[in-house]
Amino acid sequence: MEKKDVLTKILAILGAALVLFPILAPLLFSVVVIIKRHMFRFYYLMPVELFPITFVGGGLLIRASLRAHARLKLISWSLGIASGLLFGWRGLAVVQMLSSGETESAGAWWSLVDANISLYLVGLVVMGIGGALLVHDLFKPSRPSTEGLQSHV
Repeated sequence: MEKKDVLTKILAILGAALVLFPILAPLLFSVVVIIKRHMFRFYYLMPVELFPITFVGGGLLIRASLRAHARLKLISWSLGIASGLLFGWRGLAVVQMLSSGETESAGAWWSLVDANISLYLVGLVVMGIGGALLVHDLFKPSRPSTEGLQSHV
C-alpha cells in the first residue's frame, strides 16, 4: 500500500532539494560573480565536494520512494552509480598520482577522470529528475476507486 502522507511528501521534497543543490549551487555562484565582478567564473568540482549533501538527499529520496512505492529503481540506481563513479574517480586520481600533483593534469588518464566526473554529474541530474518525478507523483491527485460501483442502465 502506497503512502502519500505528509511525512513522505516532506522526505521527497527535502531529498530532491538536497540532491539538486550541488548541481545548482555552482550556477548560482557564477551568476553572483558575473553580477558583482563582471567576470565569468565556474567551479565545476563543487558538486563533487558537496557529495555528503547529495548522499543525505539521496537517502531521503530512497526512504520516500520506499514509503510511496514509486521511482525506487531510478533513484537508488542513480545514487549507487553516482557514488561508485565518485569513489572510482578518487581512486583513479590517487593511483595515477593526479591528485597529488606529481603527474601532469593532461593526457588519457586526466581525460578518463574528467569523463568520470561528467558521468557523476549525469547521475546527479538523473537522481534529481527522479526526485522531482517522485514529488510530482506524491502531489498528483489519486483517482477514486471504481470497485463496487455498478452501472445503472
